[in-house]
Amino acid sequence: MPKLQKKRSSTPCLGICTTTFGDEVCKGCKRFSHEIVSWTKYSIEEREIVNDRLEKFKVQILKDRFEVFDDKLLSKNLDQMGINFNHSLDPLTWIYDLFRAAGSQTFDLENFGIKSLKNFDAVKVRDEINRELLELSEVHHERYFKKN
Repeated sequence: MPKLQKKRSSTPCLGICTTTFGDEVCKGCKRFSHEIVSWTKYSIEEREIVNDRLEKFKVQILKDRFEVFDDKLLSKNLDQMGINFNHSLDPLTWIYDLFRAAGSQTFDLENFGIKSLKNFDAVKVRDEINRELLELSEVHHERYFKKN
């Protein structure tokens, strides 16, 4: 039976929410605390806006590092490995989900349909990508929601 595919309005939650500890931006999914609290009340369009923002941030970070040359192979392998990813987003964003799920495990990117544009250490680049995504989300939050 095929795995249920996520839609653009599906939750980006990873189940490791840090907003419960007072973070204004979740270190897991990178949503703002008010978005997490209000998610079930959001319209489909409001949810899509949040996912669009996160997608743009991920693409911005990943586009100079990687290229997906076979999105069907990447999707198939992620599904087979049980890695949670949003099928409706740019396949480049799936690389983030692969690295997140792989942890310190190493793997051959080409077997996933991914070409590295530079020679990266998988664990190091995973941490860099996660840190940069959090920084972009925090800066965005500061710019739009903090009062001076």
